[in-house]
Amino acid sequence: MKLKLKLFTLLMALVMVISLAACGSESTSGTSDGSNDEGAKKIKLNLSTPDPDTSSITLAGKHFAELVKEKSGGSIEVSVHPNGTLYGGDPSAAVKQLGAGSIDMLALSTSLYANFVPEFNAISVPYLFDSKEKFVSFLNGEHGDKLLSMLDELKIEGLGLWTRPFRQITNSKHPIKKPEDLKGIKIRVPNNPLWVEFFKRTGAVTTPMDFSEVYNALQLGTIGGQENPVGVIKSAKLHEVQKYLTISNHMADGWILGINQAKFGDLTDDQKKVLQEAAKETQSWKLKEDEKNFNSTVDFLKENGMKVNELTSDQQKAFVEVSKEAYPAFKKLVENDEFFQSVIKFAGKSE
Repeated sequence: MKLKLKLFTLLMALVMVISLAACGSESTSGTSDGSNDEGAKKIKLNLSTPDPDTSSITLAGKHFAELVKEKSGGSIEVSVHPNGTLYGGDPSAAVKQLGAGSIDMLALSTSLYANFVPEFNAISVPYLFDSKEKFVSFLNGEHGDKLLSMLDELKIEGLGLWTRPFRQITNSKHPIKKPEDLKGIKIRVPNNPLWVEFFKRTGAVTTPMDFSEVYNALQLGTIGGQENPVGVIKSAKLHEVQKYLTISNHMADGWILGINQAKFGDLTDDQKKVLQEAAKETQSWKLKEDEKNFNSTVDFLKENGMKVNELTSDQQKAFVEVSKEAYPAFKKLVENDEFFQSVIKFAGKSE
């Protein structure tokens, strides 16, 4: 009887040893907790965008998510949330929530980040860049790198800078062919003093306003105009409440793809590389998509009732002069004289 008991005890001990060994092996391989073959845990990240499902920035976000899934072998899953739903449509709150970690990732315009890091204002100095190529080289060069590094103070890691098409003017009064045509028109601008400074010099009445409120304000006649890239005008259906579109190409701004710095720090080096590579490739993809869609978007707006005029070279010069006269004010808004001088030198401009 004692011999049987000893044999039983020995057998049970052997079973436990084998079981523990199996569990240890399973944990290392990661098959039980969703990890990939190298032992990295599966990561789920939310990415918030400010515009609708059909907007270029949300489509770019979805393209980024697909690239990340492919490059990570499925170990990183990015879910895209449009229309600012994760932050209640308040972009300033979005930046704070991203830094605090309640939002994982965010695509938001450089002009809105300028309220936190004034140097971002330099991107949107009116008529600073003479071509898209010059703008892209700025974003991808040392100036863009420096701007992204300044996000550290917000506890945000900048994965990349994506392009936006140049901005255009819409209104419900008449075609805009010279700065004086804007006189008295109440025009919505982003909550950024650089926009206010430029447009007030044309004689427009500037009204800073969250974009989520723009359609209703235009519909009710609270404001008479606004300015944005044509893709935004289409996706937000502003052609329903605006009659005139002027191709003015008056300003550039970009998109910052940011991730909470602490969450980025928790990733493996390989996972960090995946996000950075996907961000870079999405920039190229978005630029091509925006260029491809520009003419068809303008045609769509025409077909849906908008009257379109494009500034001639001579007409544009008058707007350029308004901008140059405001350089001293723009420099103050950038709050970094050395950086401002470096940027305008890069763009081939001077005070």
